[in-house]
Amino acid sequence: MQTLRLVLSCTATALLAGGCAMAPLSPGGATRSAPPTPALAHVDVYHGVSVQDPYRWLEALEDPQVHDWVSAQNAYTQPILAALPAREPFRKRLTDLWHYERFGASLSGGHSYVVPEEHTGRLFYLHNEGAQDQSVLTVLDNPTAAPRVLLDPNTLSSDHATALAAYSVSPDGRYLAYSTSDGGTDWKTIRIRDVVSATDLAETIEQIKFTSTAWGTDSRGFYYSRYPAREDGHGGDDTRQVSIWYHALATPQESDRFIYAVTNHLTRNPYPTVSDDGHQLVLHVSDGYIQSGVLLLNLDDPDADATPLLTDYDARYDYLGNDDDIYYFLTTAAAPNGRIIAVDRRHAERSAWRTVVAETSEAIDGAQYAAHRFVLRYLKDAHSIVRVADTEGHVQDLALPGLGEVVGFEGDRNAKTLYYAYTDYLTPQSIYRLDLTNLDAELFRAPRVSFDAKTYVTEQVFYTSRDGTKVPMYITHRRDLPHDGKRPTMLYGYGGFNLPQLPAFSVPVAVWLEKGGVYAVANLRGGSEYGEAWHQAGTKTHKQNVFDDFIAAAEWLHKSGWTSRDHLVIRGRSNGGLLVGALLTQRPDLFAAALPAVGVMDMLRYHTASANARGWSADFGLSENPEEFKALRAYSPLHNVKLGTCYPATLVTTAERDDRVVPWHSYKFAAALQAAQASTCSHPILLRVETRAGHGNDRPVWMQVEDYAEQWAFAAAYTGFEVAP
Repeated sequence: MQTLRLVLSCTATALLAGGCAMAPLSPGGATRSAPPTPALAHVDVYHGVSVQDPYRWLEALEDPQVHDWVSAQNAYTQPILAALPAREPFRKRLTDLWHYERFGASLSGGHSYVVPEEHTGRLFYLHNEGAQDQSVLTVLDNPTAAPRVLLDPNTLSSDHATALAAYSVSPDGRYLAYSTSDGGTDWKTIRIRDVVSATDLAETIEQIKFTSTAWGTDSRGFYYSRYPAREDGHGGDDTRQVSIWYHALATPQESDRFIYAVTNHLTRNPYPTVSDDGHQLVLHVSDGYIQSGVLLLNLDDPDADATPLLTDYDARYDYLGNDDDIYYFLTTAAAPNGRIIAVDRRHAERSAWRTVVAETSEAIDGAQYAAHRFVLRYLKDAHSIVRVADTEGHVQDLALPGLGEVVGFEGDRNAKTLYYAYTDYLTPQSIYRLDLTNLDAELFRAPRVSFDAKTYVTEQVFYTSRDGTKVPMYITHRRDLPHDGKRPTMLYGYGGFNLPQLPAFSVPVAVWLEKGGVYAVANLRGGSEYGEAWHQAGTKTHKQNVFDDFIAAAEWLHKSGWTSRDHLVIRGRSNGGLLVGALLTQRPDLFAAALPAVGVMDMLRYHTASANARGWSADFGLSENPEEFKALRAYSPLHNVKLGTCYPATLVTTAERDDRVVPWHSYKFAAALQAAQASTCSHPILLRVETRAGHGNDRPVWMQVEDYAEQWAFAAAYTGFEVAP
């Protein structure tokens, strides 16, 4: 790599001239220069098109010069954020409101709230007394026993940045396999804990991301997926595919037994589940996020080979459970909104499939099978509805408290009681217990929060996107706020990977509301709010639909009288960070401030970071494909920054240990924006890099408080939001 010298003064470069961003310490305050970023001559050629990449050097994340650049950016940004007048009021209220007792939690990197589960007479659940940075895994040994701590992640590191990522209980209830993430990395370490003594066995399992632990029926070990070792011997190599292994308890990982690998396709990754009857290992082979296949491995025959069951790779097939030779799957095959099918493994041809629960006008968001019943979570206009069906397809509705999100219902095939959580924008996650014998539901735990929900209201509106598509949006606000076009409004979106954005309580959002802000969530195409067709309409060469939907949401908020350009801030994370980056480069006239977090910003090279990142091509497409390259190049945030533009005030946030959406996306994008910002424009372009965090939901509460206090104060400063102390 060419030697660089970071000069902390405003200088022009050969490739990017014309401006060095000047940022006020606070609106109307003194200014100083953002640290310049050297731009080096680097050109890639895609299908005959030359594309400059002057900040390619920032991809070398371990290079000392990149570390120096990050330090210079943080040193520039931190005093500006610290001087914002609303930072301390937000920080104080975030701290106070977050201190409430809660049951359940979102684990590291997960998208769903984890609810209590019963196993062999014991109840396992996550609990937070209120002031703990990480929720504690707790167990009730019987209904009359006192709760006891099984695993406290707060004791695993001094800064509480080591998080519980996942856990599973052995069939006999004696052991807990659990994984942890240190400092936000997606790389996990699995350990095994004795449930009675709450002590760990000696071994650890490494080289893993995103895998479950599938216990054998004898509880003597489990199956899992891992990446191959790196050539230098330091950890796993996530540029390659995973394979399935078996770990026997009380043995070192080096003696684990190889089970299965995909050898005939470079993008397919296998993950294990033990069938309900314990006789088969169900191999779920994912090929991106839209297609999957299923093979079976006979566990009763040590010499057996995996046999194909569903291998057309034409849709998603999610194993739910089985009764002897009849296997049940949630699938999108010939049903973009999802259906439940029964497949006889002895006659698995498509013509022999039986539809148990037919496709409906609402999309299935998830399903569980227990006590010979299917618990089905549907989506209706971006909120949950729940139905319970038997194996003959007879369906009953489950009453819910309101228009919100429901998650949970995890349990084994013989469970008679399941737990689930309900939430909406004004209701913290409350836990309910469902009796499967009569479908009676009762409240199990409801948190007490010092937030007056009666003061606020959530409205759902429908607006029209550029191509005429009707898109739903939730708007939450104080009941007495006037429609005067001056309301500081935060507009959030995601729009990708088949992930719906459903109503859910959030402490940071509640604080934004308390201070007088409006919070809006647009349910963009690319999610699953209306099934696979809605998802596909926001992928690959149709990705611009997502941005058009978000633009239309901002325009609707303007026209409806809620807000205006000077009072609107847009926000998104991950794929939502890409969304905000695209809006910054396409319609900077629509909003006053932007908060892109851990975003995918270089759409031509995102797939080079890991095999997992390459798997995103199911949504994004690849620059290796001429037609997809054209679409990617047209909206890639990094490649559409224009020199001399006055961009809105922007706070780009990322994490140094994010190995999912690697931080060089944000580094390159922030550098490009800073260099392009017009010299006459006083709006700051800031980069904030957290050094002990990653991509997921595993940050300790103290870190989240600091992060949101800075983001909210920044948004307030540039939307005219006067925040009372």
